[in-house]
Amino acid sequence: MAFLGIKKGAKKATKAEAPKAEVKAIVVASAPSKGLSGIILRPHITEKAGVLSGSNVYTFEIAQSANKGLVAAAIKDIFKVTPVKVAIMNSKPKTRFVRGKAGKTGGSKKAYVYLKEGDKIEFI
Repeated sequence: MAFLGIKKGAKKATKAEAPKAEVKAIVVASAPSKGLSGIILRPHITEKAGVLSGSNVYTFEIAQSANKGLVAAAIKDIFKVTPVKVAIMNSKPKTRFVRGKAGKTGGSKKAYVYLKEGDKIEFI
């Protein structure tokens, strides 16, 4: 009688043990632009951002996982300008009521990028 595919008195068949070969991992350094493409989502264009752009401060919506170093590297890679300073601000999701049902707006994260005098970012 077989129970769960095991017959009484039957021995398990073993495979011939082959010597295990060592597997070496090869690490390939990727270009920085591949990892930085999703950091800057879009420019955050508002009246306040327009006023700030006159004093070389530009505002961008960024990914939730972004930090100051990644934002600075992405700006340098995309716009070919080096930021002097990067400030990041989180916006919390807000509760809204629509047709008697409660919901939440999506939170966001934005970065203020400060450039030195003479550098400019053009949005077309």
